[in-house]
Amino acid sequence: MSLPTPVLSCRNITKRFGRAIAPAVAQVSFDLHKGDLLGLLGPSGCGKTTLLRLMAGFEIPDETGQIELAGRLVCGAGLWVPPEQRQVGIVFQDYALFPHLSVLQNVEFGLKQLYRRGKLAKKQIQELAHEALSLVGLESMKKRYPHELSGGQQQRVALARALAPRPPLILLDEPFSNLDVQVRLRLRQEVRDILKGVGASGVFVTHDQEEALAIADRVAVMHQGKIEQLDTPEGIYQSPASRFIAEFVTQANFVPAVRSAQGWKTELGLLEMRPDNSFASVADQGDLMISQEDLQIVRDENGTLIVQSRQFLGRVYQYSLLLKSGKVLEVRTAATQQLAVGDSVSVKINEKNVRLFPASTSPIAIEAREKLVV
Repeated sequence: MSLPTPVLSCRNITKRFGRAIAPAVAQVSFDLHKGDLLGLLGPSGCGKTTLLRLMAGFEIPDETGQIELAGRLVCGAGLWVPPEQRQVGIVFQDYALFPHLSVLQNVEFGLKQLYRRGKLAKKQIQELAHEALSLVGLESMKKRYPHELSGGQQQRVALARALAPRPPLILLDEPFSNLDVQVRLRLRQEVRDILKGVGASGVFVTHDQEEALAIADRVAVMHQGKIEQLDTPEGIYQSPASRFIAEFVTQANFVPAVRSAQGWKTELGLLEMRPDNSFASVADQGDLMISQEDLQIVRDENGTLIVQSRQFLGRVYQYSLLLKSGKVLEVRTAATQQLAVGDSVSVKINEKNVRLFPASTSPIAIEAREKLVV
């Protein structure tokens, strides 16, 4: 049985700007299937927005590579289809609404362009526009103008405009970054529900780890123009493929460790090497990745860690713990566990989730490990 044709297929996409030594996007390949939402996650400058612009047709890739939309080649082999002919809906970071047009007129704008090109019957313009506004819950506001709407409502109008022509692919560029926290949290779930409800496929760019994990079916973590890992949100968080992903996505702690006959020697004590440890049979030294949630702390007058700072985050406390070496551990606990700055604490590690990353060659890391050798 053959697999269905991907809605979007990128093969070896590369984009270099000017005389830059390193490409902004380097040999990126992936497929997106119908109804799936893909999050492009990474820090500023990693190439995620450039990749989105290449999909949309706003940028032309280097000679190598191809992009197909719904089985149709739109870029590659000497061919380049302009954005307006790609049947792609786009939601911009700043909404990009026309201030002199009403909500309904903004949604109709793209439909009218399709009508002028003979792609749509005139009677379908209002029908599709009203359907799109109904999807985002703004049909009652169709006569208002953008300045009469909240930021969240403007973003819904932008989404309705992108959905109205019923394109096979929706591209969203940092769609929630201009919104207040509470609006952002609510709207991101609403957008996911809307896209899922109509069976749309989508790619959205974000630098917010929580946002990507919450919305996407799959997450592509980008670093220096490349996709370092493409996986489910759970796979990205629980099994990061590189130290960069572990640091950027999970914001985990890294503790130098050296293998001994008894187990892994660390500044936090000896960790047992059990068969179910993910680090049980690899290198002899390295850095153990320990997530903030896998550290349990208790007040202990004889403890070797000191509470350096405390932040109350509502449901949890965020503690920074100072070790004798000067290293700082970040720990999250339930809000019911309240410790004071300056308290001495001891720590217990959930060893099952600990992972080992190969030893760094940096002088600082080498010096830290040498202190552990007996």
